[in-house]
Amino acid sequence: MKPEQLPAQHVQGCNEVATSGLRAGKQFSGVDQVAEEMPVAMEFNDISHAVMLATPCDLEDFALGFALSEGIVATAADLYSVEVVESEEGITLRQEISGASFARLKQYRRNLAGRTGCGLCGTESLAQAVRPVERVGHDFHIDTAAIGRGLEAIRTAQILHQATGAVHAAAWCDATGEIRMLREDVGRHNALDKLVGALALAGMPTDSGFALVTSRASYEMVQKAAAAGMAILVAISAPTTLAINTALAANIALVGFARERDIVVYAHPERVRFST
Repeated sequence: MKPEQLPAQHVQGCNEVATSGLRAGKQFSGVDQVAEEMPVAMEFNDISHAVMLATPCDLEDFALGFALSEGIVATAADLYSVEVVESEEGITLRQEISGASFARLKQYRRNLAGRTGCGLCGTESLAQAVRPVERVGHDFHIDTAAIGRGLEAIRTAQILHQATGAVHAAAWCDATGEIRMLREDVGRHNALDKLVGALALAGMPTDSGFALVTSRASYEMVQKAAAAGMAILVAISAPTTLAINTALAANIALVGFARERDIVVYAHPERVRFST
């Protein structure tokens, strides 16, 4: 149940709306805090590439994280600038990228008109739907106690979710389970993109921690983790078979159903140390 004590004006990404209904069988009227969701268009060197439905906060992180996880840029240095342009229709992120990155984008670009939860709408062929992932080059190990600490901490760290009850979070935890970075969005893919971008902008390495997401572990979540060099992905819900196979190929330890003291390891269990 979402808390009601957080004022909307202190939380970016949500608005107050008038509501009425029943609570404990008694009629009430008041205000509720509701997560924002709007179209966010990605443009690269004046070329439209994709339109996402996203929460309009941490947009610079989102721009860079999307560009990195989609392979549009190789490093943060390849993204020269991000201009946030607001209109009645939504938000456009006008990104200036290096010439080499733009040439690669034009050669391999998918013709995306938009995305939904599956993340593949607009893809032109089956070959484009599941892209090869690079193998993560380090074998970081984690203790289940650290996963438990991350799970406990993420509840209070999700400020926007506490206010609205409607968004996912992606957090980066260090070896002890302490949350070092967290981003939120109505879309689980967007939240992870924002986290990837925030880590890159901060220059924070991804070879000594794990990603914790408040969602299921789909193929695309694993693909984005691999692109960011994350060796461990922990999800509070279930993975898919494609996500498991991708994690095995990418050298990512994949953990699902992470809740309180319970976890299920689906890929590379040798890198998860069990503590009771």
